[in-house]
Amino acid sequence: MALQNTQQKLETGYSFQVFESIKRKSIVYSFIKRSMDLILALMAFIITAPFVLFFIALIKIDSPGPALFIQERVGLNGKIFKIYKLRTMRLDAEVNGPQWASTDDPRITKLGHFLRKTRIDELPQFVNVILGDMSLVGPRPERAFFLVKFNHEVPGFTNRLAVKPGLTGWAQVNGGYELTPKEKLDLDLYYIEHQSILLDIRIMFKTIKVVLTGEGAR
Repeated sequence: MALQNTQQKLETGYSFQVFESIKRKSIVYSFIKRSMDLILALMAFIITAPFVLFFIALIKIDSPGPALFIQERVGLNGKIFKIYKLRTMRLDAEVNGPQWASTDDPRITKLGHFLRKTRIDELPQFVNVILGDMSLVGPRPERAFFLVKFNHEVPGFTNRLAVKPGLTGWAQVNGGYELTPKEKLDLDLYYIEHQSILLDIRIMFKTIKVVLTGEGAR
């Protein structure tokens, strides 16, 4: 019910600033962005596939349960889609309900710590980009439970749904998991209001640094 109410709010429109920002984006930008998503995601999928298969085998050895983790997330305009990740937590991680990952979270497996720090657990999401549910760059998609929770705590949090969610984003390269919902919203709104191919490329290069240093990981 809470998610339905959130989606109804989305249908009535975003904040004026966000709406104007989206309206200014040209068809050319959208075409180039989607073309980049498809080309780069396909290339990345082919290149990283052997590594993903290798870590799938390691996950099966490291802990019981499926190696792939599939979870529902909220995307563009409140659309629900299934996101793909490599599993980094124990199977009983949420027996008591949804929980936000914390620093040194005991639910994370030994291998999971490495996968999260290097962001290798996110590699299967190239499939989400190819399918069109996500972009390479954009606000990170949240679960419905946390989306509703954060929107209650920080009104306007759902404005992040005005654009397609991303594999990486302005918030991810400027704090990542260490950010509060308010800080994440501010950074994501900055991205939405200043979207450009150059900014997308800048974020991609900054993402490489984050992956190599493990900044903002949990």
